[in-house]
Amino acid sequence: MEYKIGSIVEGKITGIQAYGAFVALDTHTQGLIHISECHHGFISDIHRYLKVNQTVKAMIIDIDEYTRKISLSIRCIKEPPVNITDEHIRCEHKHYWTNYKVNEGFKPIELRLNGWINDGLHDIENELKKK
Repeated sequence: MEYKIGSIVEGKITGIQAYGAFVALDTHTQGLIHISECHHGFISDIHRYLKVNQTVKAMIIDIDEYTRKISLSIRCIKEPPVNITDEHIRCEHKHYWTNYKVNEGFKPIELRLNGWINDGLHDIENELKKK
């Protein structure tokens, strides 16, 4: 299945950590609901809102293009409590830009490696001369 940011998906919670819950979207795809995306307002214990094997609906709020990690939010598809004003309601999320098409990789290291090796050999020679 092709997943897209903004889509509402259904999945089963497979594990819970202090920072969030892992959700199986299909047999090969898993997402994470960060604790801040479980419920409107402060959450001191994620276990009060989510349980392992619970089926949940959530919105896809980010997909890392390189690692294919999916970030999910239950908060974005639920109505906020009536005592929260509009100025406090946010479902905006940071998008951490990554792109598998950028082939930078280890190139900066490769360009400096010979200099580092020469510096290291020079330091070793100096230490040997001191003895």
